[in-house]
Amino acid sequence: MSEEASAPSDGAGSSPGVAEQAGRAESQEPAEHIALVVNPTSGKGAGRLVGQRTLELLREAGYRVTDASGSSLAEARSRAEAAIEAGAGTVCVVGGDGMAHLGINVTAGRAVNLALVAAGTGNDFARNLGLPIHDPDAAVRLVQEGRTRRVDAGRVETAEGKRWFGGVLGAGFDAVVTARAARMPWPHGQMRYNLAILRELPVFRPIPYAIECDGERLATRAMLVAVANTASFGGGMRICPQADPADGLFDVLILHAISIPQFLRVFPSVYSGRHVGHPRVEIRRAARVRLEAVGVPAQADGEPFAPLPLEVENVPGALNVVAPTSTGRTR
Repeated sequence: MSEEASAPSDGAGSSPGVAEQAGRAESQEPAEHIALVVNPTSGKGAGRLVGQRTLELLREAGYRVTDASGSSLAEARSRAEAAIEAGAGTVCVVGGDGMAHLGINVTAGRAVNLALVAAGTGNDFARNLGLPIHDPDAAVRLVQEGRTRRVDAGRVETAEGKRWFGGVLGAGFDAVVTARAARMPWPHGQMRYNLAILRELPVFRPIPYAIECDGERLATRAMLVAVANTASFGGGMRICPQADPADGLFDVLILHAISIPQFLRVFPSVYSGRHVGHPRVEIRRAARVRLEAVGVPAQADGEPFAPLPLEVENVPGALNVVAPTSTGRTR
């Protein structure tokens, strides 16, 4: 779902454009500069308190913190990029997968660390990297310890310019649902996504695709195609259970055309990953993927992304994420 980035109140700076900073004593070395972006509405409103706690912890640890939050994702991105230009070496985002997506697009391909304080309802990207969930104290400890991990990212050239994703790019039923959910003012959180599924399912039909994986072309009718850098998306749906965000390859899942009743029977098994055993599920691996279809949108990291056709490239080590060095995942 789309996440609105906004400055946390009472301590994180509620006036967009005004940098709130905290530094070490003048006698010490210059403090490390961190740009903080908070979505106060994430996690059903928990994001505000988590953002305030994160700011307090970073200040107490002696970091120089610039509030880069904004009243929209576009404004937050602009302010985070300005903070990087001003010397911020880490961008710390507080929220769910929408905020992770913002942080990925700000830091990918740059010599800047990405720190995630997971405070959303899904938190798939954070879970796939074994990061603390709803625990700002543990997340800030990772920042203090200086523990980072190189992670691959997907890069796409769109009409609006270069865009990145860290988790899963999907084109098909999932993207149609994401697009509908983004247009719905109510309800919020996971319930909005579930309602969008119920509204789209009766009218959805298999889509004719052309899919190219490292030059090998396939024409098929499918329910969805997922280009996965990590294992899960959509709040725990393990779409490609074996996807590794540090192997330089995507796992590309194709759910070939099936009936709606069959789709309903397969769908629940995606949360355990057992769907990969279904005879209509195919998984390929590739570093470069081209997706073609008429009138089909794509979503990435749970955010509306761009319409097809798209060419997606895996960029090894494009992200430097503050994370445990282990690849274990938080459940």
